[in-house]
Amino acid sequence: MSLAQLTGRGVRVAMIDSGVNPAHPHVGGVAGGVAIGAAGESSVFLDYLGHGTAVAGAIREKAPAVELYAVKVFDRALRTSMDRICRAVEWALATGVDIVNLSLGTLNPAHRAAWEELVERAAAAGAVIVAPRDADGRDSLPGCIEGVVPVGLDWECPRESYRCRVSDGRPLFLASGYPRPVPGLPRDRNLSGISFAVANMTGFTALARQACDHPAGLVDSLARDAAR
Repeated sequence: MSLAQLTGRGVRVAMIDSGVNPAHPHVGGVAGGVAIGAAGESSVFLDYLGHGTAVAGAIREKAPAVELYAVKVFDRALRTSMDRICRAVEWALATGVDIVNLSLGTLNPAHRAAWEELVERAAAAGAVIVAPRDADGRDSLPGCIEGVVPVGLDWECPRESYRCRVSDGRPLFLASGYPRPVPGLPRDRNLSGISFAVANMTGFTALARQACDHPAGLVDSLARDAAR
């Protein structure tokens, strides 16, 4: 079945980001969420930056029927800690999501072992993480770990499609770095970048997950569909 015929129905997606504004027309509501801070967890996951809301809108555009979960790790700036990100992934897996949208990464190789453990736990739970493959030509964790859906930025790729090429013997998925357009706002004044390539690819991954009998075959399924 072509991805164009699917909606992401029944697929649960966690967005680890700056929270979300559920009332935004591009979001259409969320199934739940959490804010993870230094003092612990909170049910107040409202987005003060707009970044997570734009990520949610891009995912919803591609997969309108997915169940979205906001996992807030950024508050008033796009800065957080490795500990909060790991706790966010753990929360998402405990909630039973199918896909974790992680529009960020770390270049610090000291965190590799912790990320490898989280990727293994995600696979055991039947979930997959979608994340950037690299940053400025350097390996980015967890996107460079096998088992993650690795994403690269392709400014020329149409927003309604994605591309696939082989990098280091593994598929690398290339998607547009532009979010969903905002009426009346010029594209060059809107947010853009690898975060939205990941979000766009998460939407496509949700469609593939709906059609995939077993999550272990998800990357191969995405690669085959890109080649059509």
